[in-house]
Amino acid sequence: MKESFQIDRSDGKIYAMGVTAVAGGMHFSFASKGAHCALLLFKKGADTPLARIGFQDSMRTGDVWSVTVLGDFDGLEYVYEVDGLEVPDPYGTRFTGKEHWGSMERLGKPVRTPVEGTDGTYDWEEDRLPQIPYEECIIYRIHPRGFTKHPSSGVEQAKRGTFAGIVDKIPYLKELGVTTLEIMPPVEFEEIIMPERGDSPFGPEKPDGRLNYWGYGRGYSFAPKSSYCSGAVKQPIKEFKDMVKALHKAGLELVMELFFDGREAPSHVLDAVRYWAQEYHVDGVHLVGSAPLKLLGEDPYLSRLKLFAAGWDGVEPGDGKHLAQYNDGFMMDMRGFLKGDEGHMNHLAYHTRNNPEKVGVINYMANTNGFTMMDMVSYDRKHNEANGEDNRDGTDYNLSWNCGEEGPSRKKRIVQMRRKQLRNAMVLLFLSQGTPLLMAGDEFGRTKKGNNNSYCQDNEISWVNWKLQDTNRGLYQFARSLIAFRKEHPIFHMPKEPALLDYNSVGLPDVSYHGLKTWCPMFDNYCRQLGILYCGKYGKKDGAEDNYFYVAYNMYWEPCEFALPNLPKELKWYVALNTDSEQGIYPEGSEALPDSQKRMMVMARSIVVLIGREGGDSPDGTKEMPDAGAGTKPGAEPGAEPGAKPGAKSGAKPKAEPGTKTGAGQGTAAGKGRKRSGNTKGADHHVKSGNTQLH
Repeated sequence: MKESFQIDRSDGKIYAMGVTAVAGGMHFSFASKGAHCALLLFKKGADTPLARIGFQDSMRTGDVWSVTVLGDFDGLEYVYEVDGLEVPDPYGTRFTGKEHWGSMERLGKPVRTPVEGTDGTYDWEEDRLPQIPYEECIIYRIHPRGFTKHPSSGVEQAKRGTFAGIVDKIPYLKELGVTTLEIMPPVEFEEIIMPERGDSPFGPEKPDGRLNYWGYGRGYSFAPKSSYCSGAVKQPIKEFKDMVKALHKAGLELVMELFFDGREAPSHVLDAVRYWAQEYHVDGVHLVGSAPLKLLGEDPYLSRLKLFAAGWDGVEPGDGKHLAQYNDGFMMDMRGFLKGDEGHMNHLAYHTRNNPEKVGVINYMANTNGFTMMDMVSYDRKHNEANGEDNRDGTDYNLSWNCGEEGPSRKKRIVQMRRKQLRNAMVLLFLSQGTPLLMAGDEFGRTKKGNNNSYCQDNEISWVNWKLQDTNRGLYQFARSLIAFRKEHPIFHMPKEPALLDYNSVGLPDVSYHGLKTWCPMFDNYCRQLGILYCGKYGKKDGAEDNYFYVAYNMYWEPCEFALPNLPKELKWYVALNTDSEQGIYPEGSEALPDSQKRMMVMARSIVVLIGREGGDSPDGTKEMPDAGAGTKPGAEPGAEPGAKPGAKSGAKPKAEPGTKTGAGQGTAAGKGRKRSGNTKGADHHVKSGNTQLH
């Protein structure tokens, strides 16, 4: 059978790594430091090779072995042999033997690559990348399997957990307001976790059934994962391209994760990123692990491809803004502020404006490694027992607060507080200048039951439960409305970071900070209140100026009164958003007129957004303030009965709030023992309405 293949010794060209179709055959290039290498050709599923073509020293350039083989390769698979061991092609674009997710039956069986060059016959139908700038992006992060695997996904069973299933969810993504889909590693990897014996001969020899659900680990960086495909006959290349094309037709971008552990040659990483950009039309790549960031970030071929990484220190970003920082800084600081910890006012001011001119910033309140947003307000401690590591795995540093009870609760005051904290978290995310990222399902309260490291959970812990969209309909509607609010108002997503200056001489800085008194921000460790004024003249949409906005943040555990900045005479403040209200966001044009244009009470652990606009008053000159959501009057504790006096509580005594000592009263933690008179300084100065005049 060897005679049916012929080596073309006259071909002295240099080809790309992997397999390249040439006239009458195929060219194979493979990098290895081995002393002896060979190409093995098999009929599909055969145990013995049809042909073995050894590489001669004349076919070696450095550590790259190359050969052009003429013949008919239809129905054949290949693998390399290095010093007697079979080695799959790291540049392989498809692999057989990997079609079934988590199959233990195939352990020990060979993984081979069909012999097929890139023929360019796929019909992209004039596909064009949306090229959405970072300031316009709303990123939605999914696991390619877990996004639609749950029976409640509404996707037909044959497509659940597949690239085709993602396509079926495009209408939902559009409805929510998503512009950019980030997909966790979609490449071929070994999902069965193999035991590590180390130096001991008595270690485990068989896998324990756990799966590498997330996909972080060494894989084949050029091949879409076959088990993420639908149908009896898997077509990963076509199905992935179909998904990208469908997303682009809907105006959505696709950013994919690629994991590298640092053992790959820099050229391999560069080739992989270029390949996905060119062959699959992806809009961006999130680089996870260890990658040659300077090489990638300054590569001219990738200068318009979105590239995410933990940081880009030492990299010249160039003229186009295509690089973005992607790390936990925003999440950790904003979670600390959300739960009322001390020392976060500078963090709040920084993260709400952080948006460098040449490098994007990706913000999120939850990500794969850690609590979901719902678990962030439902658990104080991780609950990873299901992972089989005695709850030792996963971080202990979650910056979470369970609002008074660990895990699921039916207590009204706890449920209401959790919902309010989730609304607060959404506002922190979507009203900050950086690019917001939302984990799939967080918009309707997805839970992983307190597991903050679900790397091996291919079950309902990790899958998105779509029933929660109805269970937590109010939260979903709030998230959807908030995304639309951000999109409508460019002052919250400017192309570059606010300068905190009036550089256009319009009478106000683009953004300015305030405390309980206007123009007097307080950044002391004990402070938990901040007002941010946005001058609409610095936000332009289609040539028109945006509105003025004032965002009042109060993460103190009692109501606080804020003085309000003055507006131009023709404008008045209206309440556009109040997280203390279950309603949350008022539709444009029907915002509530507050009781006063000079001062405003912001309830405990709440955020209020005022919009400055023209408009007539109601007959009595006012509209009522938004419903407090928990049925409280100013000064009442969250969950107090309607009409309760300040400090009154309902039912059982709640768990002490973060930052307080049990039974310590108002002065605890935030300025204990300080005089609380009308001229007291300190951001914990919670003034009841009418008690003290603020200017």
